[in-house]
Amino acid sequence: MSAEKLPFLLPIIFTIGPCVDDRERLIRYAKLLSHHARDSHDVKDLAQGVIEGETRVLVASMTMEEIFKGTKDFKKDVFDKVQLELNQFGLLIYNANIKQLVDKTQMEAANQAKIDVYEAKMKGETGVKQREGLTRQNAAKIDAETKIISTQRDGDGKKEDVNVKTDVKIYENQREAVVAEVNSVLATKKAGWSQQAKMAEIEAQKAVAILEVVLQQEFERKNALTMIESLKAQHLSKATVDYEIKASPSCHNTSLLVPWGGFFC
Repeated sequence: MSAEKLPFLLPIIFTIGPCVDDRERLIRYAKLLSHHARDSHDVKDLAQGVIEGETRVLVASMTMEEIFKGTKDFKKDVFDKVQLELNQFGLLIYNANIKQLVDKTQMEAANQAKIDVYEAKMKGETGVKQREGLTRQNAAKIDAETKIISTQRDGDGKKEDVNVKTDVKIYENQREAVVAEVNSVLATKKAGWSQQAKMAEIEAQKAVAILEVVLQQEFERKNALTMIESLKAQHLSKATVDYEIKASPSCHNTSLLVPWGGFFC
């Protein structure tokens, strides 16, 4: 959350591995690995915890405007603070990528605004239809009353009265059908927008999971390279010592001790 306690999505990916160019930091990384099993995720969880913790602390001290307007500076601050903490474990950030920031509240508000606008539009159209229906009903009633008076004079009042009631009933049914149709369309639109938001969130989670797998593979590759270089160095050192021993003059098998602690070959 930002300094205003506003939530937002921060898709950020770090490529992290041992610093092979610095002996001291490489030793720190080796000590870190020595305390954990080879197939353990403790080191990964440790790095992830440092990244998330430092990022949250930094974000909590910044406003939404500072975060979204100063994306480059924000990325640099996150990189520097996380790297400072990873130094103690001999880890180095090889790459950091922050995708487009998404204001979760703003995204939800935009979707809600679409729904509100559509609801207002539907209510407006419904109101127009209702007013038109009432106008027609009133006109029908007036016309019916006129017809009733006329038919009463002609002796056919009953028949015309039935026709007028039928017309009024038809208009009422039409109005109910319009309202039902509008409600159905609105419910369908709401369901569609909600489904789109869920699909977007699922796609974001999949992308993060894939990038985590890539990060783990890169980490294991660099770790393997480091171990190979270490083994090569050990074998080269041993070979050099064996060669120097064979090349140096041989001493006698026995040594003569003297009182002052010296010896003769």
